[in-house]
Amino acid sequence: MGVRSSPTGAGPACAVDYRGRRFRPVDNPHYPAGTPVPTGRYDQDGDLVWAEFSGAGIRAGRLVGRCRPDGTIDAAYCWVTERGDPMAGTCVSSPTVLADGRLRLTERWRRLDGSVGVSYVEELPAGGMAGTESATAGSAAVEEGSDER
Repeated sequence: MGVRSSPTGAGPACAVDYRGRRFRPVDNPHYPAGTPVPTGRYDQDGDLVWAEFSGAGIRAGRLVGRCRPDGTIDAAYCWVTERGDPMAGTCVSSPTVLADGRLRLTERWRRLDGSVGVSYVEELPAGGMAGTESATAGSAAVEEGSDER
């Protein structure tokens, strides 16, 4: 996973280097197998982690938070749908290393509208196709609330 310290000296090191990793939702009932899914690209400076995501009905989304020493991310997020609807909330994303070395994040989220849930995103393999990812089968996602994240 690679421990990374901040080049600016800000914040403690994080057990996971999220810089440049791309993630997509897996086994989310809102994205049936074979349909396009939003993808997000993460970046990091010490314990500061941020991401930009879009696709599959999301015009633009952002996430920003802090990485705990164990690699868990405490973050706030927001996005605007293709219909123009805003969505925002907070999440705690806990990493698990998959057998092939990629990461899976278990995201426990709470939206400003009060809905809560658990979603899963998995890291795309290196060299994956940007912007054209489709939903795939994997572990079951538990959804409580109305939507992903």
